[in-house]
Formats: sequence, structure tokens, C-alpha cells
Amino acid sequence: QDVRPVRNLNDHTEVSVAIILYGILGVVCSIVKSITIAWKNEFISWDQEKCGTDEISLPRSQFWVPDLVINEFMNENTAPFVPYLHVQSDGMIHDYMPLRVLSSCNLNIYTFPFDVQNCTFTFNSYTHKVRDIRLKLARSASAILKNSLDEMSTVGEWQLINITAYKGNSSYDELIFQIQIKRSSALYVVNLLIPSCFLITVDLFSFLLPPQSVDRSAFKMTLILGYTVFLLLMNDLLPVTGHTIPLINVFFALCLALMVASLLETILITHLFSSSSRFASVPRWVRVVVLQTLGCVGLPSNPPQDNSTGMLLLEAHPDAVSEEVKSGRNAPSALQLAELRELGRDLRAIRLQVDQQLSGDQKSEEWIQVASIIDRFLFWFYALFLLVSCVTMICFWVRSYRL
Repeated sequence: QDVRPVRNLNDHTEVSVAIILYGILGVVCSIVKSITIAWKNEFISWDQEKCGTDEISLPRSQFWVPDLVINEFMNENTAPFVPYLHVQSDGMIHDYMPLRVLSSCNLNIYTFPFDVQNCTFTFNSYTHKVRDIRLKLARSASAILKNSLDEMSTVGEWQLINITAYKGNSSYDELIFQIQIKRSSALYVVNLLIPSCFLITVDLFSFLLPPQSVDRSAFKMTLILGYTVFLLLMNDLLPVTGHTIPLINVFFALCLALMVASLLETILITHLFSSSSRFASVPRWVRVVVLQTLGCVGLPSNPPQDNSTGMLLLEAHPDAVSEEVKSGRNAPSALQLAELRELGRDLRAIRLQVDQQLSGDQKSEEWIQVASIIDRFLFWFYALFLLVSCVTMICFWVRSYRL
């Protein structure tokens, strides 16, 4: 049983290999399957008519067994040990061996939870090279896939899509099975993506709250706190393996960044609404960027009203009034002229104060327009981000179901 069972050692032993998958248990591709290995022992044969049977079961220890290994094996086989081999009358030996494989797969989780993974299982002899042992498929890959789908008993996170097989190029004859599996994304969409989109939508509609009369910043701070707690609770559902950052992690980071940006923007426009009268005039670059450029996208800016016509009465110089009085038929007395000059000085002082007040109101109105345009522009940017995120999620979901 220790020597390869061939009459001529220059001849190779042909070993047939087939697998059947019964379940995919975890993200590291812990797979329960059955392996069927068949080879010919040239020293065994009998007449099935005289012996009354064409197949018997004998102890494994009495025969030579191919030393096949799976290169991706990461742990010992925990499946039950089968101590018997099935020997046929023509010398063919069949080894039906259950196997629980904890394999190493190069996971690509960029599109999580809509990802499709390809795991390979490489069978080869540990000591015998190509001249001694050659591997072949016992049945076609399509038949293996059909049998595996029929026998699949574990319905979990992963779904079997396809199985392909091909020969490898090595000094040891290799038979490689490539198993394509797809993650069930419904759990992650319901528990991760939809609640996140709900919170972002609530934050989007919070822009409709008037910042002059409602403490919008407290509302947004509550949303940020709730979103942070949501991410902490759902952190266990996110993958921690792989060489790339999942797209869903980028989405969560952008959502949190947008919430913080909206809170800062709320603080800014609240400050502009409440303290704009004490500011200097709106700088030229702010006029160009916000009032003229963004105003066409967000909120059209209204030109400041010209209140100079309301001051035409104060534009009249008191000396002209006195000259008009002097040219009249009844000239006023010196006392009346002094009173008119005093009244003219009072009117000039009032006019200066009114001009300053009107100038301050105009600056305040411009700053309020700037705040309104920034607020409306961020609202539309928020809405565009939410729309693009929803469309992308739907496209990935439809693509995963088509596979």
C-alpha cells in the first residue's frame, strides 16, 4: 500500500477528481463539500459473477491513496474521517471524502455589499510530479455546478453562481476549481444604506427651516450625534478584510462630512443674519462669486434699492432758501434769517445720520442675500449628492441581481 499501484513505474496514474458543494458558511469561504477521487489499482481485479458483487468496501489503510492536497487550505479538516474505500472489480478505487475547507480568498470588497468573489481551490499531489500522477475532471464543470446547486443545503450570506475548472502549469499536475459566489445584499441595504439615506434626507429638508426664527444648528447637531451612534452600532456589519476601501465606507464618510459642513454653514448664515449690520461692505470677490455666479444657481439676488429719491427734500441747501426769501417783496428780519440758518444746519445733520443709516441697511441686506444664496446652493448640492447616491445604489443592486 506504500507504492504506487502500477506494473511499470514509468506509467502514470490517472486520478479523477470531482467536488460537490453543500454550503458556504462565511466570508473567509468556509465551504463544506464532498470530494470524489478515483484511480486504478492495476493489481486488483476479480470476476464479479463468481464473487457475486462488483464493488466492496475495504479499509483505507490497506491501499495506496493519492496524496492530494488543497493549496488554499488554512486549517485542518474538521469533517468526519471515512476509514473505507470503495473498490470495484476492474481495479478502480473510489474515495468519497467529506471536507470542510477554510480557504484563503483574495477578496475584492470595493463594491460591498454588492460584491462577487472568486475563490480558487488548487488540487495537486504533494510528492508526485506530472510523470507519476495526472489529474483530470471526473465530470464536467457544468455537471458539478448543477449537482452543487441541487445539494446546497446551507442558505446564508453567500450564493453560488458558477464553477469552472482548468489545468494549471506546474511541475506538479494541478487541477484548479474556480468558485464564483455572490453576497446577499438585502440585509446590508436594509440595515445600512436605507437608514443612512433617511438621515441624510432629514438633514436635507432641515435647510427649509428659517434660520432667523428656529435654532437649526441644534437640530443638525442632534442628527450628527444620531448618525455617529448609527455608524458605531452598525460597524460590525462592515467588512474588515481586503486591500481596498469599500465604496460604502466612502459613502458613510461623505455623509458625515456633509452633515458637519451643513452644521458649519448653518452657524455661518445665522451669524450673517444676526450681525450683518456691523460688517463692512461686501468684498468685490464675494459679489462676483456669490451674488452674480451662485445667485443664478441658488437664489437670485435682488439689487439694493436706491433710497436717494426719498432724500430730495434734504438735498436743498438752506442758503438757497434764504436767498429766495431775500428776493421776495417782504424781506425777513435778521432774527428770522438766523433761525433759518440754524434750521439748515439741523437739516444737514439729520441728512448725514439718515445717509449712514441707509448705507448700513444696504450692507446688511447684501450680507443677508449672500447668506441666503449660500444656504440655497448647499441645499441643491445636498439634493444632488443624495440623488446620485440613490441612483448608484440602485444600479449596483440591479447589477448584482442580474448575475
